[in-house]
Amino acid sequence: MKLKSDSTKTLNVLVCLALFGSCFTAQAGAEKFIAGTAIPEFGQIAKVDSTLPIPKDIKFKIAFDMSKSAEVGKLNRQLESLARFINMHVAAGVKESDIELAMVVHGSAISDLADDTFYAKLHQGAPNANKALVKALVEHGVKFYICGQSAAYFDLNNGSLLPGVDMALSAMTAHGILAQQGFSENPF
Repeated sequence: MKLKSDSTKTLNVLVCLALFGSCFTAQAGAEKFIAGTAIPEFGQIAKVDSTLPIPKDIKFKIAFDMSKSAEVGKLNRQLESLARFINMHVAAGVKESDIELAMVVHGSAISDLADDTFYAKLHQGAPNANKALVKALVEHGVKFYICGQSAAYFDLNNGSLLPGVDMALSAMTAHGILAQQGFSENPF
């Protein structure tokens, strides 16, 4: 019996040490991220010694896709990725005028691009934490397209969209049009 008890204690100590160590590992990387210069309040970036050179004349035209809403009171990480994309490429020497981004939004994520009145109906009266981020992204030229089919399902109308957000017939339609306009689709 004593052997089993010692083994259990040893296992518990090892698990605690592993968890304790992982807390420090997760924290250590966060300090490497800093505010970008294009959108300093959102989308922190890290300096990277990249071996994939970015061509001097590159023009990015990328469509992103978002289908899941953020936790209430938190920023949607996929929206923050747009700010991060702009910040890291501007820091790498790409002219912001050569970055054209679009976000196609469907499913439950549509609430993250709606005004506080609509957002509150779906999220226990809470305000939409993504408003300032969406505003900053629109000011930096990001285009937003809400899936009209998802909007119909959730009873979202054009009047409840945040400024700068457009309604598309569907997410599939928006992606099809963006592809024909030369946008590549970001797989993340």
